[in-house]
Amino acid sequence: MLKYNLLERFLFFSTNLNKEKLERTVKGKTILITGASSGIGEQVAYLLADINVHLILVARREEKLATIKDAIEKKTAKVSIFRADLRNMEEMAQLLLFIHQLPKGVDIVISNAGISINRSIKHSLNRYHDFTRTIAINYLAPVQLMLSVIPLLEKNNGQIINISTVNALLLPMPYWAAYQASKSAFDTWFRSALPELNVMGISTTTLYLPLVRTPMIAPTAAYKKMPAMCPSHVAKIICKSMYTKKKIYRPWWLIFGQWASLLFRGIWEAVMPTVLRRRGKGDR
Repeated sequence: MLKYNLLERFLFFSTNLNKEKLERTVKGKTILITGASSGIGEQVAYLLADINVHLILVARREEKLATIKDAIEKKTAKVSIFRADLRNMEEMAQLLLFIHQLPKGVDIVISNAGISINRSIKHSLNRYHDFTRTIAINYLAPVQLMLSVIPLLEKNNGQIINISTVNALLLPMPYWAAYQASKSAFDTWFRSALPELNVMGISTTTLYLPLVRTPMIAPTAAYKKMPAMCPSHVAKIICKSMYTKKKIYRPWWLIFGQWASLLFRGIWEAVMPTVLRRRGKGDR
């Protein structure tokens, strides 16, 4: 686990994981993790490695998945890897076929795969594909996955864990239109479906995460010095939700951001253009 600085320790309180409760809850179960080749998904897989579970790891980088599989299977968990770009309809169909052919289906789905794009609208005018590929992986792919596995989860009284972002609950930020719109779309879909899923006996958990120090944020130089959660810390929160069934995780300070978003939206929208002009980023 990366060492937090003083500010990060203040922003991201530590999480105590009861490994005995976790093992009692998930032992013998099948857990599907998308976006499993790095970052949060990879750390969740390693955290479950000492438990008798069946992990299905899905990502685009097959070599990295194979490396993770080799490391985990030296311990206790069984691992199946499935290379798939979830934006590709044929590869998604093959994944769903694989899942439905499992003897007991799936018990827990961790919807973690995603893509982030930081680009101004001015520099997006000829890049419509930025929006289509972002909405495809952040919204359409998880919806398609859920619609297919919901009957399996209902049969097994399973759980869906959605990895979301604090931005879905705050005022949108400039340069993040593609990312924030796509993440908010699935967050809204999931919140709308949640009562129906709960009636089916399916537990639901959403993690509204701040910045997490994963490879996804590496291209944005400004993030290197900003406070960020450690992926292994997030993995603990995810695994803890498997036995607590807590519906929502959000940083303690998010409530203040939500109130500010509600009270100061007009001021924010009036002031932000001036701020961008003064910083000389309008043409970014």
